[in-house]
Amino acid sequence: MALRAAATRSMFAGLAPPGLRRFCSTASANSFMPPPIAAMGNGEGTPGREQAPPSTNLFVSGLNKRTPSEKLREAFSQFGRVVDARVVTDRVSGYSKGFGFVRYATIEEAEKGRVGMDGKFLDGWVIFAEYARPRPERTPPQNMSNSNGYNSYGRE
Repeated sequence: MALRAAATRSMFAGLAPPGLRRFCSTASANSFMPPPIAAMGNGEGTPGREQAPPSTNLFVSGLNKRTPSEKLREAFSQFGRVVDARVVTDRVSGYSKGFGFVRYATIEEAEKGRVGMDGKFLDGWVIFAEYARPRPERTPPQNMSNSNGYNSYGRE
């Protein structure tokens, strides 16, 4: 019986598509090897992303959709003087986009707030705090006219 099972497994493994072979494999379930830590980034924040330089402005992600700006200010104010706290909302619907910004009075207070609130719960959701990156410069929109003087809508 064991010989028959081994023969069936080897025959099936050769015919099975690559995605299905792992289900028929005799390897242990714990044979998964995660990538090395060095390949995932620098150990802080989002894996594979460079950390922004320290500033007084923090980017907070993972917010509950019902968390107001006042609650964000209250949660971060235990680590220093919060100058401004706002949850970013959709222009049309007014609903939260799930992230926001907190600005502290000093860089030292911002560091305390980042360390103190990163990975903590706020309104039942785990939030992440990191230094905000400056906005990239936007280029002005290009003229949409074709070589014949008409734009893409057929008007001059």
